[in-house]
Amino acid sequence: MPDNHNLYIVSGGPGSGKTSLLAALAKQGIACMPEAGRSIIQDQLAIGGSALPWSNPAAFADLMLCWDLRSYREAQLLQHPVLFDRGIPDVMGFLLLNKLPVPPHIENAAHTFRYNHRVFLAPPWPDIYTQDAERKQSPEEAMATFNTMQALYTKLNYETILLPLAPVADRVQFLLHSIRTGDDKCAKTT
Repeated sequence: MPDNHNLYIVSGGPGSGKTSLLAALAKQGIACMPEAGRSIIQDQLAIGGSALPWSNPAAFADLMLCWDLRSYREAQLLQHPVLFDRGIPDVMGFLLLNKLPVPPHIENAAHTFRYNHRVFLAPPWPDIYTQDAERKQSPEEAMATFNTMQALYTKLNYETILLPLAPVADRVQFLLHSIRTGDDKCAKTT
């Protein structure tokens, strides 16, 4: 399946400002698909489910894949840019971080369902990092997540673009300018 040029991923470690950035973009009318992980954790906790990253990471990964595939299909129906708070390859990254095997169906999904060839990565940002009921990772785990995602997206032949460590409004302008013009040369990492 060829790259879908209007589907953009924003990835990186937890607590790096991805969700705040996408919320600000959504307020400007940009279509955004929410992160699977946080919603799945909230749902599993609400129903007493066991598909949680700290108790059953393989089941959690399968739920994330289902969520991400549904979001992908919904976004394909739109003709304008759509931004994703993480993408299908992040499911692979989650498994790799947990030192679990990546099942063939998840690897196939990451190769089959392609996004725009440019992926925006939010680097670790200790000044804004906080933990909460769904985000239990340490700052060191957040850094490891970022490094894993950067390596994984590069391996999957995506070009990674670092988001600046800047206020949300500046990040919004950077991302919109990058999408509209492709002008992100100073921030390329691959």
